[in-house]
Amino acid sequence: MIDDFAKDNLHGRLRRDREALLWKLDGLSEYDARRPLTATGTNLLGLVKHVASVEARYFGEVFDRPSPEPLPRWQDSDGSDLWATEDETRDQIIGFYRRTWEHSDATINELPLDAPGHVPWWPEPYPNTNLFAVMVHVLGESNRHAGHADILRECLDGRTGMRPEHEKQIDEEARAAYRAKIEQVARAAAPMKA
Repeated sequence: MIDDFAKDNLHGRLRRDREALLWKLDGLSEYDARRPLTATGTNLLGLVKHVASVEARYFGEVFDRPSPEPLPRWQDSDGSDLWATEDETRDQIIGFYRRTWEHSDATINELPLDAPGHVPWWPEPYPNTNLFAVMVHVLGESNRHAGHADILRECLDGRTGMRPEHEKQIDEEARAAYRAKIEQVARAAAPMKA
């Protein structure tokens, strides 16, 4: 009984985070979806590509259920799993992510939570695991990167929230006043130089 509840709850949260991550691309220009927004090059479309690859590997290879399509190279020295190349379109990456969902969902639906898996890239003694541990891990990864996407999108155009129904009309004056208040408190808390 608890296994069904845990599995359904984790799976539901994973679905929520998937949709939230894709929503962060809505309405953006091709440039804004791809451009590096941090010193390390983090970008919105690259986050989607990365999370799709992570999910494909964890719910595929780990349970000997490889993805039915070729996977992009993963964690290359050039970090190419974290950005879209010129010849990769937004639609291709989103399509890959959605197809990955289908494959991952089939793994989740068909296996029990204690189904054994093997993660060869995890250090000893952790490579032997189960579906429950992988679901928790992938949910953590997805949630982490959806959070990154929240911040990146807010920096681009002020859009915040997890889903369209959570989005509020932005009151620029109120937002600026709130930020100024936090800035003032931060400056007041900083030690004065002698």
